[in-house]
Amino acid sequence: MSSDQITLELEPRQILGKKVKHLRAQGKTPAVIYNHGKESIIAQGDAIQMMKVLNIAGKHHPVQIKIGDKTYTTLIKEADFENKHQNLNHLVFNAVAADQKVEAEIPIHPRFNEGNDSSPAERAGLMVLNNLESVVVEAMPKNLPDIIYYDAEKLIEVGDHIRVSDLLIPEGVELKTDPNTQVASVFEPSAVAAANDAVGGEEDVTPEATSEEEVAKTESAESVKEA
Repeated sequence: MSSDQITLELEPRQILGKKVKHLRAQGKTPAVIYNHGKESIIAQGDAIQMMKVLNIAGKHHPVQIKIGDKTYTTLIKEADFENKHQNLNHLVFNAVAADQKVEAEIPIHPRFNEGNDSSPAERAGLMVLNNLESVVVEAMPKNLPDIIYYDAEKLIEVGDHIRVSDLLIPEGVELKTDPNTQVASVFEPSAVAAANDAVGGEEDVTPEATSEEEVAKTESAESVKEA
């Protein structure tokens, strides 16, 4: 993982439920920290700073949260956005123990030889379709990688593919995703075009993830429950 420690300073939150809209008008974003089965911590912080932390940390990089004289090692569990302008509405964190393994979702990226920015297949005019964008791993918080790579130089001709079992896994990290799941595959461009025509191009429509939309449909339900 990156050696840079991500820190975030929050403050206790007294405003709960639908009244949090007043916080957002003041440039504050509400948050909850689930704390190892103990009473959850209801907090708030600067909206701009919290968005920066979300963009940098994602759901895989530990965030050191300071509230008063206490510091919590956390992972971002869920992020809820306002529909119209996609402003950050609410963040949910999980406090984690530094000496216990945790599961996290890590993005997958191709790795090319120095001087290349594409695979041999793509340089030959073929298409590489990505079937998987991330994998779930288990590791100590300090060992969680920011990115997991695969060797894209192995994608040369039609039919070549990369599976989860082919990923370059750092030491101390255990894969939890099915190792037989395909990550990327090589196709003839004409075959991809024919498939698009056959289904009217519908496969190009990427469905929006719904897991994050379940976080705080009404912030009062989350906050009052955990307060």
